[in-house]
Amino acid sequence: MITCMTAVLPEAARALIDNPTYVVLTTINADGSPQSTPIWVKRDGDDVVFSTVRGRQKTRNMERDSRVSICGYDPAQPYSYFTVDGTVSLVDDAGDLISELSYKYANEPWTADGTDVVRVVCRLTPTHVIFR
Repeated sequence: MITCMTAVLPEAARALIDNPTYVVLTTINADGSPQSTPIWVKRDGDDVVFSTVRGRQKTRNMERDSRVSICGYDPAQPYSYFTVDGTVSLVDDAGDLISELSYKYANEPWTADGTDVVRVVCRLTPTHVIFR
């Protein structure tokens, strides 16, 4: 097994992210403890983007502390995995990204949000990547 440590996504990690691989996002709570959530992701170059909603715990955590980590693995080879540590930036979204991700992961349109929901696009810029 090869271990690759870099700030650039290795091709094998890119391939996993480009497929509908579920990823776990870890943010930092105000007390310093971790908060982990499964998320849908896509890749934009070496950045990883995902969608969430304003007001959720993970969003509040990222607004306060932009350091995050994600971890994903190949379901066919669960000991083949990647972790990406980095910083995240947040911008409001009209819902385009969650719609794209819904088709990628569920092959159907996204319909779960109400009218009072403010979607956010989160862009994770890697500072440290491990692939095994």
